[in-house]
Amino acid sequence: MHRAVDYAATTLRILLVDDHPIVRRGLKALLSDEFHGAVFGEAGDAREAVEQLQKHTWDVALFDITLPGKSGLDLLKDVKAEWPTLPVLILSGHMENQFAVRVLRAGAGGYITKASAPDELTGAVRKILTGGRYVSTALAEKLAVRMTRDLSQIPHEMLSDREYDVMSRIASGMTATEIGEDLSLSLKTIRIYRRRVLEKLGVRNNAAIAQYAIRNSLVR
Repeated sequence: MHRAVDYAATTLRILLVDDHPIVRRGLKALLSDEFHGAVFGEAGDAREAVEQLQKHTWDVALFDITLPGKSGLDLLKDVKAEWPTLPVLILSGHMENQFAVRVLRAGAGGYITKASAPDELTGAVRKILTGGRYVSTALAEKLAVRMTRDLSQIPHEMLSDREYDVMSRIASGMTATEIGEDLSLSLKTIRIYRRRVLEKLGVRNNAAIAQYAIRNSLVR
């Protein structure tokens, strides 16, 4: 169960979920400079993260969006169902256009890219600890633009979260086999998702998916 916290007066407990130990080490270094005496927990995937959440009480959690097996977005949904008041910051290597709106819709307290972490991380954590939501200035502008558009006319907005995840991986050049291994899904399942992506985007092949993603600034 999440507890209210005055982080200026007590030891802050921070859970870091990323499959790269070196990234977790870097995050700890950045946060330790700001939150002196903070206690850190670590997890390399969704299963380990849930174990940490069941064993200990945390004040804030940081999730990577791309995790082996269950994605950070799926983990976020599970966590919000079980620990709805826990502030969660999504820290991702993906561009904001790719997943930011989806994670905010799923209950994340904020979203920052790993490239911006040195400048934005501690401010983002402070913001969500006080009940606020953190987005960068650039993302705030994009969200404002979205409010003026009819999203039902945008093909990739019609994709489910899993379809969107598969689409972004195809656009990044991954094969169906690689995607299946990365997401712990069968090749047959990935092919089903791919077919749905093709239908919803109105394209014929992987190259066209990549072109669509590039044209809409969904991949670098």
